[in-house]
Amino acid sequence: MPHLHLEYTANLPDLAVEKTLLRLNNVLMASGQFGSEFDIKSRAVKVESFQVGTSLSPRGFIAVTLSLLSGRSPQVKKQLSESLLAALQDLGDWPADLQVQLSVLLVDMDRDSYSKVAIG
Repeated sequence: MPHLHLEYTANLPDLAVEKTLLRLNNVLMASGQFGSEFDIKSRAVKVESFQVGTSLSPRGFIAVTLSLLSGRSPQVKKQLSESLLAALQDLGDWPADLQVQLSVLLVDMDRDSYSKVAIG
């Protein structure tokens, strides 16, 4: 906990995925909301088939979903969302011929039903 899921469209070939995940993990750790960096788990999935809107113009997206154990205030969740979005915006140069949407969604996980064990 937390679990960060990043989806990005295949028309963003210059996205440095591993660097991006590390950067987002560092943003989460810097927030002071998580006890150990070992608790932060992130993964990325390239989306090959997608459509943004109805236009045939080139478009893409990066969508982050952050799943957190329930109980954090709306203010904390807003701060986390805004910090992650700012980190996405700062990733670098975006293709000039492509409209790219960046988004962050925070989702509460039920604290009572979440289970985890670390092995090794």
